[in-house]
Amino acid sequence: MMTTIRGFWRNFIGQKGVDVVETAASTTLSAGVPTTQINNLDLDIAPNDPLLAYVQQSPGVLDVDQLKLDSPALAAMRDAGIRLVVPLVSQGELIGLINLGSRLSEQEYSSDDHKLLADLATQAAPALRVAQLVKQQQQEAAERERIEQELKVARLIQQTLLPQELPALDGWGVSAYYQSARAVGGDFYDFIYFEDGRIGFVVADVTDKGVPAALVMATTRTLLRTAAERLEAPGAVLARTNDVLVQEIPPKMFVTCFYAVLNPATGHLRYANAGHDVPYRYTADGVVELRATGMPLGLMPGMGYDEKETTLAPGEYVLLYSDGLVEAHNPEREMFGFPRLQELMATHANGDTLKEFLLDQLAAFTGPGWEQEDDVTLVTLQREERLEIGDRRLEISANLQSPISNSPIEFEIPSAPGNERLAMEQVAQVVAGLLPEGRLQKLKTAVAEATMNAMEHGNKYDPDKPARLKVFVAEASIRVTITDEGGGPPAKTADSPNLEAKLAGDQSPRGWGLFLIQNMVDELNVHQDAQQHTIELVMNR
Repeated sequence: MMTTIRGFWRNFIGQKGVDVVETAASTTLSAGVPTTQINNLDLDIAPNDPLLAYVQQSPGVLDVDQLKLDSPALAAMRDAGIRLVVPLVSQGELIGLINLGSRLSEQEYSSDDHKLLADLATQAAPALRVAQLVKQQQQEAAERERIEQELKVARLIQQTLLPQELPALDGWGVSAYYQSARAVGGDFYDFIYFEDGRIGFVVADVTDKGVPAALVMATTRTLLRTAAERLEAPGAVLARTNDVLVQEIPPKMFVTCFYAVLNPATGHLRYANAGHDVPYRYTADGVVELRATGMPLGLMPGMGYDEKETTLAPGEYVLLYSDGLVEAHNPEREMFGFPRLQELMATHANGDTLKEFLLDQLAAFTGPGWEQEDDVTLVTLQREERLEIGDRRLEISANLQSPISNSPIEFEIPSAPGNERLAMEQVAQVVAGLLPEGRLQKLKTAVAEATMNAMEHGNKYDPDKPARLKVFVAEASIRVTITDEGGGPPAKTADSPNLEAKLAGDQSPRGWGLFLIQNMVDELNVHQDAQQHTIELVMNR
């Protein structure tokens, strides 16, 4: 007896149809009595074909000629010469059929033949199911490998396009932070440099995440830079970018974007906004919005963009951010929110350390089990204060005419919020001209963070307990020590902050400040006894 066994129904429930493919194959089922060979048959069985329900309810060997069903599939089987149908069932699921034509001897199939076919179906069904699962796993593995390769390419695109260095501007401090919610995010920021010394700041958010967002991000960045080379006004740059992007962007995607141009010499800031979260400006009188109206990029052509301008005074800073910060939720589903962000900024006068402060506040708000919902981007721009030492009652106990000396330059800073700027500027004056601008900015950031920690945690902002600073200038290096009254047992070396560990509760939500300091200087040392705590910063020349 010869049979044809090929083909099974794939996902016959809920699909458009099921393919049953017949192929001639020689298999001896009983001694020397072959059936006729059936030519290849491609049979599509619709989900509502009554043959499906009948086969499921009658798992035994079925005689096609005896079935009384109004079934297109059954009619096709009869036309193809099929006489018997044997369902293949595995774990209660119909996964295929064994179809047989007439016997060459023209004799009817016997009860022994029916029993043999039923036994064959019992053995073949599990084997066929295993083969299906193996094939499915192979396909899924290939698909995962393809997706992972696409993600690698998208990550490379994103990492290449994000700025590798922060702008080094005399009299200004710039910081940036980016953390995607997925392997590839949709946020990006950029700095555009102009020949006349002006600099453009861009923060944007592409709807969606992953590979499509990375590609749209790359396109938008290129269009913005191209428009900025030809057009001066931020509003005109956004309008030109929108008109080109709307022709290229995939359906249901768009880009929110804030674009500003700064003149570092005057502090003049000119800006426009394409539907992005409103930036905030810290001033001595409070936190104010930098509000300008405009539709997101890529939605509709011919859009106009409102343009505004302002001038940052010394000591003021601007925060550009994405909605991943303000739309983060705590375990009670309360949102971080814009009012909370404004309130926090009002208590923090130092733009150079603002991002670490906000990240600590975000970690405390969301808790250790937080699963990041959206990309978080923070860019701060601060105009530094030019401080007169006499006005701030700072005393210098060394001769500044000869910076290289065995005697340190010593001064004290009253412990009060915001006074870390005094320490930062005083150290900068002491070492002026001794370090390249980029390294000087890193040292200033490290000094500000360390001084703020000393005043807040060591001295508890007690004005009677000043932070004491010493600056040692040698030919090979510059050393700065900051001492506070927070004595106690010797401090343990802090673990490097790990976002996953912090979210899991294995690390304290704090610790980003010390991590920042370690990455700003060439060497960091901590000394602590029962009375005092001292941090030493070393910057090689």
